[in-house]
Amino acid sequence: MNNASNAPDDHLLADLEDVLDDEVPAATPAAPAPAKRNFAQMMRRIPVTLTLEVGSAKLSLQDLAEIERNSVVELDTLAGEPLIIKVNGTVIGRAEVVVSGENYGLKVVELSDLNLDSLTS
Repeated sequence: MNNASNAPDDHLLADLEDVLDDEVPAATPAAPAPAKRNFAQMMRRIPVTLTLEVGSAKLSLQDLAEIERNSVVELDTLAGEPLIIKVNGTVIGRAEVVVSGENYGLKVVELSDLNLDSLTS
């Protein structure tokens, strides 16, 4: 009697397995993990502005209004002292002015640590 009652169940289970096999998509291979980006290498490609600061002066608005052609404004940097190198407004070292062809250039005298490889992603 058990054989007779189990026989229809066996057919139902077989039919259900066939339906499930048809509906379940074949396993797709896992996509390869994206390559790890080298953050330091990416940073090296970002353009920056390098400036050489001669010095600065604090003036009142009245003194500024009185400046005209041939006026001399005394700066806070001593003559012969190295000038400040800035990258995007941040001090990174000191330099002297040189002539490079028809342009001015800078000769680095002192430089802060610029190790981009120390940055982590």
